[in-house]
Amino acid sequence: MSQPGRVDKQPAYILHTQPYRETSLLLEVLTRDHGRFSLVARGARRPRSDLRGVLLPFQPLTLSWFGKNELRTLHGADWEGGVRPLSGLPLVCGFYLNELMLKLTARDDPEPRAFAVYDAAVRDLAGRPPLAPVLRRYEIRLAQVLGYAPSLARDSRGDAIVADRHYLCRNAALPEPDDYPDLALSGGAARLSGAALLALDADDYGDPAVRGQARQLSRVWLAALLGDTPLASRELLQVIQSLSD
Repeated sequence: MSQPGRVDKQPAYILHTQPYRETSLLLEVLTRDHGRFSLVARGARRPRSDLRGVLLPFQPLTLSWFGKNELRTLHGADWEGGVRPLSGLPLVCGFYLNELMLKLTARDDPEPRAFAVYDAAVRDLAGRPPLAPVLRRYEIRLAQVLGYAPSLARDSRGDAIVADRHYLCRNAALPEPDDYPDLALSGGAARLSGAALLALDADDYGDPAVRGQARQLSRVWLAALLGDTPLASRELLQVIQSLSD
């Protein structure tokens, strides 16, 4: 007899783990087709458990589980490999990826594109490239695929973005044509060039000036989405970066 709610071999990542009862683990997982939810891995903390070396963060897994309640039960996990373990500053960046995913997604709300954005960011961090483009791409793409932020190809009037114009980005709304680019900005807004918006829309972070404007845009979007909610991992990143300056 099949188990209710059984799912087999689903691509997944572990976002958070904590001890559960005497020998088990409570997992917060992100799956490709079933979104984010909680799983209990029974006996995973036992010394001889086959799961001890598999249930690792920032590693692509395939998970199998059963149950339809808020807390489902893991019955299989396989490591897919191919991703170098994160360490040092990339590891702290990985914690930031996880914290942002937990803050912006709802449980049991499948969005395969969000999984793809996360998977790409983890693989990029493992390759140890410049970190800033990885984080900006993750912030901007995640907000877009979750429906919180707009495409950057058109402005608030519905017109195509023009490279040699300037635009105001407020909250997480469409860019507004900026007819007074020399005026100082109030809080909650960023001024971006049309060229930068088009580069971000094309996923091109090669220009340092584009990366700087992407940082301004992501700050505005995340402030609108998260309000005053602090991100512990982002604060840690800022401290580490200040010490290395």
